[in-house]
Amino acid sequence: MRTELVSEPSDRAYPNEDFASVGLPASGQGGSVVLLDGVTPPRGGTGCLHSVPWYTARLGGALTELTVSLPDVPLAETLARAVARTADAHAESCDLSHPRTPQATVVLVRWSPEAVEYLVLSDSALLLAAPDGTVTPVLDDRLALLPPELLASEEICDTRARNKEGGFFTAAADPAVAARAVTGTVPRTEVAALAALTDGVTRWVEKFHEGDWADLFTYVRKEGPRALVERVRELERADGERAFLGRGKRHDDATAVFVEL
Repeated sequence: MRTELVSEPSDRAYPNEDFASVGLPASGQGGSVVLLDGVTPPRGGTGCLHSVPWYTARLGGALTELTVSLPDVPLAETLARAVARTADAHAESCDLSHPRTPQATVVLVRWSPEAVEYLVLSDSALLLAAPDGTVTPVLDDRLALLPPELLASEEICDTRARNKEGGFFTAAADPAVAARAVTGTVPRTEVAALAALTDGVTRWVEKFHEGDWADLFTYVRKEGPRALVERVRELERADGERAFLGRGKRHDDATAVFVEL
């Protein structure tokens, strides 16, 4: 089995809000990947005393433990338990009803000798490669499909779209959000390798149009996650006129996990 993980902050002067782990049970039977992209809050308050990195570390740590220790619990239920555990850790000190309480996008993958399970919530991506080389992207595209008017400002987004019916969903403080995730299971024999990517990396496809999802997977499989992140950084620096990034961040936290089963 080959596993590679790279995570780079948008700026080394600031904490990385992403989280990633690969869990390999002592039994040697299967494993798991956890990938979180913490949502950077606006300048205003979040109702919480804690930072986004605190939240992603708590949630990511819980998910790493639970995906390995409870292999028979479905991933949606695993996410619900981890969100509840994390919420309990700061419910007494923070206003968890605030729309900007610390939150994150989620990718979970767990494999056994029989199957590969997955869960995707919000705009991080999972790519599954079959033995014949076919690459299947698993995406939660609700944010990308929102009408532009719902993203016109942070206030509009928070009141009308963020964790709202008809909008998009992230893991925050409500365990019920787990039921909103994109989930599925495929036979283990149909997956030879996989890649989990935060949107700081999927810019390669979605912003810079260097290729499609299959091209991205081929790149990361051949060159490795570090080369992929470095290529994204090159593209960001070259976009001085913001022809590709528009109003988006110049750099974003970028995390890529590659697993060859």
